[in-house]
Amino acid sequence: MKHGSDKEAYSLLDQMKGKLRPRPFPEVAGVDEPVLELANAYGPRGATIVDQIKSAKQLVFHALGDTGNTRGPRDQSLVADKMTADYDDTDPRQVPSFAYHLGDVVYSFGDSMYYYDQFYEPYRGYPAPIFAIPGNHDGMVAPNSDAETLDAFRKNFCTAGEPPHRTLEAGELSRTAQVQPGVYFTLEAPFVRILGLYSNCLEDPGVISTQGGTFSELSDAQLVFLKTALQRIKTEKFVGAVVFAVHHPPYVAQIAVTARKSLNVGRHGGSPMMLADIDAACQATGIWPHAVLSGHAHNYQRFTRIKQGRETPFIVCGNGGHAHQSLTRSASPTIRVPVDQPTLSSNGDSVTFENYDDQDFGYLRVTVNAQQLRIEYHPMSDGAAAKTPDDHVTVDLATYKIAYFRTS
Repeated sequence: MKHGSDKEAYSLLDQMKGKLRPRPFPEVAGVDEPVLELANAYGPRGATIVDQIKSAKQLVFHALGDTGNTRGPRDQSLVADKMTADYDDTDPRQVPSFAYHLGDVVYSFGDSMYYYDQFYEPYRGYPAPIFAIPGNHDGMVAPNSDAETLDAFRKNFCTAGEPPHRTLEAGELSRTAQVQPGVYFTLEAPFVRILGLYSNCLEDPGVISTQGGTFSELSDAQLVFLKTALQRIKTEKFVGAVVFAVHHPPYVAQIAVTARKSLNVGRHGGSPMMLADIDAACQATGIWPHAVLSGHAHNYQRFTRIKQGRETPFIVCGNGGHAHQSLTRSASPTIRVPVDQPTLSSNGDSVTFENYDDQDFGYLRVTVNAQQLRIEYHPMSDGAAAKTPDDHVTVDLATYKIAYFRTS
């Protein structure tokens, strides 16, 4: 479907640089922690699906971000086809149960007219639920538009309490609207809880709160959500994996210019104030994530943060089909990893940039069981039949230490 050019709208946005503010986001009324159980997303088959996952003693799911392609469907469709090929595995334990989208489902703005071409059509063959947190483009409203921020995203993903239905955006395709309770929520599944946050519509940085009054147009509902979800994990003594999903990455690759100054090597920066909000909630409850997944930067990047003895992967997978962006500036040498990074925090933390791919489109395949969380990166260029990841990391759930993956 042909759409008009967004060039004029972006020209107006360029004139507003430095003046743009985050937009108020829809809070989930009457509840501090909105929760969606995986079984509910499957409808009548839900209880059976969950029982099968428990019997298999592991859960597999996909994750990726930044998929909507304004130039055409080829790149994101090839990624989707490779993901879908995972459902042909002859070992049922290896078949994924869902996909989790890390934001920027559509481009360039979050209008409903983009959803068929950039979401429903590319994933028409994906045979499982797709959950999502919004990215900045999903919440972005074109200048002079009367659209409401996140309206189309909510119509297609946040329909909890409504009867199952297809949206107009889906056309004649069979995928129904997702039943998330809001744009921030906890997804509960066997062996894992995924806490999804909405980091708003600025290019940079990510924002999830008022930041002490800096963004008075926002609320601190997501801080309440985060603390409530973490406190419930503590109270219930949940021993599975705790994963945070937020579109804007806390960390991006940087290079040292001087002993005190570093520069981002890509187009996007990190979000230190957002990271401070997340850290504060974790410190207050004593519960920390085993991994943090993000998109936004259009490449794959993996970091390890060591904080108070915990070794936590922070992973960027924003090369799901929209574009891939090089981390090497013109005439600059290729980055050699591993390399230390600015910590964006204090208290003796360390951050290491471990690996990256800035040449391919790809996705994450996540496996979690009662003992471990394994995150694999699979580039589309390897072909749909390839099952060996180009990068991977495993975290021991009990110790928060990076470990070797145990297959049984």
